[in-house]
Amino acid sequence: MNIYKQLHKIPGIWRVLVSQLIARLPAGMLTLVLLLHMELKFHSYATGGIVLAAICIGQAITGPVTSRWLGRWGMRPVLLVTTLLHTATMTAIALVNSTISVYVALAFVLGVTVPPIASATRTIYPKMVPGKLLSGLYSLDASAQEIIWVAGPVVAVLIAIQTTPAIALLFIAGITIFGGILLITAPTVGSVTIPPARRKMGAVLGHKTVRLSTLVGFLYIASFAALEAGVVAIYGHEGAQGGLILGLNACGSLIGGVIVGHRALNRWSIPARMAIVLVGNALCLVSLDTIWLCFAAFVGGLGAAPTFAALASLVSSTVKFSETAEAFGWTATGQLVGAAIGAALAGYYIDQIGPRGAFLVALVSVTGAIVVALLGNRVVPNLQNKDASPIPDTEQISTVEPPRAIG
Repeated sequence: MNIYKQLHKIPGIWRVLVSQLIARLPAGMLTLVLLLHMELKFHSYATGGIVLAAICIGQAITGPVTSRWLGRWGMRPVLLVTTLLHTATMTAIALVNSTISVYVALAFVLGVTVPPIASATRTIYPKMVPGKLLSGLYSLDASAQEIIWVAGPVVAVLIAIQTTPAIALLFIAGITIFGGILLITAPTVGSVTIPPARRKMGAVLGHKTVRLSTLVGFLYIASFAALEAGVVAIYGHEGAQGGLILGLNACGSLIGGVIVGHRALNRWSIPARMAIVLVGNALCLVSLDTIWLCFAAFVGGLGAAPTFAALASLVSSTVKFSETAEAFGWTATGQLVGAAIGAALAGYYIDQIGPRGAFLVALVSVTGAIVVALLGNRVVPNLQNKDASPIPDTEQISTVEPPRAIG
């Protein structure tokens, strides 16, 4: 707890944490509401999976680009423009009554315009706290964001079943605007400048650690997307149990992040933490009883935030500061492509064999993530007694050899 006490004393840290938390709250609500919205219109969860895939693909394409723009154009302009466009598109999805192709097109635009909030905040964290506290801050960030998955699903389902999924989408759009403005006006966001990346777009993928984090995140998030789709398929838009189960999953993640997430990264941290998620996913296949699923989801959640904290430390500690925003953009891309494929596969197998098909996709995905993490753990640094600060940007200093004396 000493780490968290020290973080509490740093000016401005809570304003950034709370504001980015509110700004990202819609992420915990949008998937469920869109699934319900599409199922209500087209009576197919596979259709909902396609729409979710379009969102994720759109964000995956532009994620590294908008993250890189944070250094070129500044955080406030990029966050403001993307927030406004994202909200407008979400409103259109809620109000338009059209064919599936139109919804897929709008969903793609919705993904393209997602504000790069996570990349922005995780990039400026090293400038806000001493290096020795950075792992703790990443853990706190990963744990705090689980509030998104605790409150988000429950609120989303309650609003959708008490009113309609369309009204729930408009509510999410309002939260997006409010949270975005709260973050954009934070003093730290205006005072910290991210230096523009000097190398070409995509050069940061030359780091083995960035590639490892991207691939692991791809498989890891696919498991969560599939799990969420499976839970929604069981309870649909007729009850709030789905939101409760996903909320308990996030509660487990919150607890795990606070207890474990701040511990220093080592070669075995990532696969060990994901192993807990694997156990939870396996338990979901045992029974579809609500109480049992609550227990299984909570157990699996204990490893979620600690894994995200470890992946953030892995990227931050191995790239230059000017490249961290783009690096986090690529890792986010991997996660979003994973979410797209996970949701699409889950939707397909739900229609074929029922909710257990989605849980099977989740189990296979997290198993693959663990295998990849084990195969690539040689590039993971040991940060014991070290910090997770990015590599400082340095420039070449030209030297001129003094003229030799003649004679």
